[in-house]
Amino acid sequence: MIGFRLLATAGAARRGRLETPHGAVETPAFMPVGTVATVKTLAPRDLEELSARVLLANTYHLFLRPGHERIARLGGLHRFMAWNGALLTDSGGFQVYSLAGAGEVGGEDAPAAGGGREAPGLVSISEEGVSFQSHLDGSRHFLSPEKAIEVQEALGADVIMAFDECPPSRAERRYHEESLARTQRWLERCRRAWRADGPSSLFGIAQGGLFPDLRRRAVEEAAALDLPGYALGGYAVGEEPEEMWAGVARDAPLLPREKPRYLMGVGTPEDLLQGVAAGIDMFDCVLPTRCARNGLLFTSRGKLVIRNARYADDGRPADPACTCYACRTFSRAYLRHLFKAGEMLGLRLNTLHNLHHYLDLMAGARRAIEEGRFQAFRKERLEAYRAGPD
Repeated sequence: MIGFRLLATAGAARRGRLETPHGAVETPAFMPVGTVATVKTLAPRDLEELSARVLLANTYHLFLRPGHERIARLGGLHRFMAWNGALLTDSGGFQVYSLAGAGEVGGEDAPAAGGGREAPGLVSISEEGVSFQSHLDGSRHFLSPEKAIEVQEALGADVIMAFDECPPSRAERRYHEESLARTQRWLERCRRAWRADGPSSLFGIAQGGLFPDLRRRAVEEAAALDLPGYALGGYAVGEEPEEMWAGVARDAPLLPREKPRYLMGVGTPEDLLQGVAAGIDMFDCVLPTRCARNGLLFTSRGKLVIRNARYADDGRPADPACTCYACRTFSRAYLRHLFKAGEMLGLRLNTLHNLHHYLDLMAGARRAIEEGRFQAFRKERLEAYRAGPD
């Protein structure tokens, strides 16, 4: 089981420590995403050297391939991927709707809370769970709240997530109301299926879209179950950044103060700073690794598109203020050359840099909260991002 302790605050921002069976995680923390039991282009040793202490792996993907039973037989996910730090697994709900091809749902075609329907992409949502078609081979599968917990406990993650539905933020209120009611019933089923005396700690997820009353209801009903931690889901799914920031600032303080707070699937460095200011403790997002593979680097002065021709003769590091291996060793010109040549080293160096930037940003936020200067730190970072790279 996990333990969580608040060490300092600065306004709503929180500095804490999450104790897990695989070590302590200093918060606020960013979790690199290892979707299929690997952070693309990096080895576990790279992540340790970056000071990552917790990774996210994906239940949907590992359920389909290689299968949770196989991973359990091989000693669990930590041993399977040779990762000694903490692991969090999401429940697979979001991927069912996105990768399995559900597309955007809502409005007139939204499923009723107690019934079911066939969504585009052959995703069938019912009270029992979700039947879906694999994006790998078209085979049919079924995930229920109980099955999602079974899979995650077999994987052996330190933190496991409740099975939920993540509607688009712009879906009609009627759909959000019905979806939320079903998600709350699923949460109760997850709570009953979870082995509370086992090594995995269950986090509840509060949905509700952009509707303040639905968000409050979701938090109150989830908090009544007294789970080890809580997450805000359903942000960064179609709304404007300012709408997300306002919603998180409103909703995060509603979550239990003594439990870790997790904002799922968010986001840019600016998003992380806004989330920390609202009182969020944990973040994950594919953005730093995905953007790295597309030639976009996050720097202390904003985004740098390394594939651009302007860097062909640039002998400076990607970010002169950065201490990562890529910036200590290579020039912008070389990173651009690697990317244009399609060399794997370029993707690896870009990924090392972007994750270093995210993890270093969180380390800076922790120090600033401890020293009571987080608002000044956030203002300075946001102004530098807006200035843009030289």
